Amino acid sequence: MGVRKRNSAEQRKQEQKSIAFAKLTNVPTSPRKMRLVADMVRGMEVNRALGVLKFSNKEASARLEKLLRSAIANWEEKNERKADSGELYISTIYVNCAPMLKRLRTASRGRGYRIRKRANHVTLIVDTIDNTTNAKKA
Repeated sequence: MGVRKRNSAEQRKQEQKSIAFAKLTNVPTSPRKMRLVADMVRGMEVNRALGVLKFSNKEASARLEKLLRSAIANWEEKNERKADSGELYISTIYVNCAPMLKRLRTASRGRGYRIRKRANHVTLIVDTIDNTTNAKKA
C-alpha cells in the first residue's frame, strides 16, 4: 500500500472512531421492503423512531428497531454517558443490496423459472442534535 492510500485509510479510521453506527448484514428481506421502513424513521429523534418501529406492523421494523437500539448503545459506549431524551437522532440510514441467492423452480413442459431470494445490508448512524447545529455555524 502506498503512502497516500495509507494516510487516507488512517484518516477514515479516525473519522469512524467518532461516529456511532450499527450495521446489519445479510438480512433475508428484499431491500425494497426494508427501504420502506427506513424511510419512515430517517432523520427522526431516536425515542420517537423507536416508538414508530415498535408499533409498525411491517416485519422489517422489528429488525430495524434492534439495530437502532444497538446504535444507541454504541453511542453511549463511545461517549461514556447515557443518551438523554431529545439528544440523539438518526443522521443517516441506508439500505444496500446483498448478494442474492438464485434458485430454480421446476415448471411444466420441461421449463424452469428462476427464483431470486434477495437480501440486504442496513447501516444506521446516530448523532447528537447540537453537533449538527455547531457544524452549520462554523
